[in-house]
Amino acid sequence: MAKVNEDVIIAGGGIGGLAAALGLAETGRTSVVLERAPEFGEVGAGLQLAPNGTAILERLGVMEEISKFAVFPKRLVILDAITGKELTSLDLQEAFKQKYGHPYIVMHRADLHTVLYEACVKKGNIRLMTNSEVEKVEDLEDGARVYLTNGTVYEANAVIGADGIHSKTRKLVSDDQPVCSQYVAYRGTIPMEEITETAGTDPDDVLMWIGPNLHLVQYPVRRGELYNQVVVFKSFKYKPGAEDWKANDWGTPEEMDERFKDTCSHVKHAISFISRKFRWAMWDRNPIDNWTKGHVTLLGDAAHPMLQYMAQGAIQALEDVAQLTNMLHKYGDDYKTAFAEYQKERIPRASKVQTNARNWGEMLHATDPITIMLRNDIFSRRDKYDTTYVDWLYSKRYEEPAFID
Repeated sequence: MAKVNEDVIIAGGGIGGLAAALGLAETGRTSVVLERAPEFGEVGAGLQLAPNGTAILERLGVMEEISKFAVFPKRLVILDAITGKELTSLDLQEAFKQKYGHPYIVMHRADLHTVLYEACVKKGNIRLMTNSEVEKVEDLEDGARVYLTNGTVYEANAVIGADGIHSKTRKLVSDDQPVCSQYVAYRGTIPMEEITETAGTDPDDVLMWIGPNLHLVQYPVRRGELYNQVVVFKSFKYKPGAEDWKANDWGTPEEMDERFKDTCSHVKHAISFISRKFRWAMWDRNPIDNWTKGHVTLLGDAAHPMLQYMAQGAIQALEDVAQLTNMLHKYGDDYKTAFAEYQKERIPRASKVQTNARNWGEMLHATDPITIMLRNDIFSRRDKYDTTYVDWLYSKRYEEPAFID
């Protein structure tokens, strides 16, 4: 049994884990990032990053590089998937940027991951380990211990669990299980020349077509060279206990065709390009009131996995990183206090986003005619510069604290 001593161990090499390593480097700490896959990479396609996320990427020193890959959309637009009518929009240009101090961007998840990975490599005090699957984590009196499935045991001053919705680290603080929403997603990108014009919209707009129990999201990524599409629908074939959806006949391409048969021509055309090989069941977890045990804490989906309807999953992981970094600056090697203070700030906010994501999903996928009528009426009365519904989210700042020299 190999035994390795480290400063801080990060379980998970996704966006949250790599960002955490950069945050630790800001405090002068060394870290090792344990990734279970044979290589570092990111699964999925597009990613939306609102100002509360780009502010932190700026702090981590990667926004300049990210800007080489990102698209800066002009508007967020919600449209009716059945009629094709525009329901409401939010302008993301100068007034928006001035209000929040940072832009709203869209990009390929793999591009963001690559930028963060390369930034970690350049730091020199971050070790990136592949084929390192965490089996168990223990809190010790003066540190923490991590057991890998390959028999390696790491001991460290602290451990950060960034190992996703099926986190092994989370088992240290909670024995809860993921919650299946009954929705599935099909994701992919297509060449920009394959997209069709939508009246009143710009190719750089982020479009969300909504309908009963379904939606389609579209926006450009990778400098506008590719068009990202996400098709989401509720499966009526799901039965409780059928969580192993690959082995059960729910959320299939045939069901997708059935769900979208009454949508407008633009949506039907878009769906014709969707790859039908892979689908993702959409899960989250109920909020919990503790992420920490001694020298071990959680961040990102390990702490607060959420549904995608507010496009905040990756951003909330970045907010975790920023606040955790602030507390490590403040409390030095007192990891117990730093972790306790970190979660005192972050749990209420992340839990609110988790809950609101579920609520937004219910609202966007409404089936009741009266609910749809009231929703659309509220949408129609909004001014495109009105940020009432997102201000609490986008205006949050986790700036570098004043006590840092």
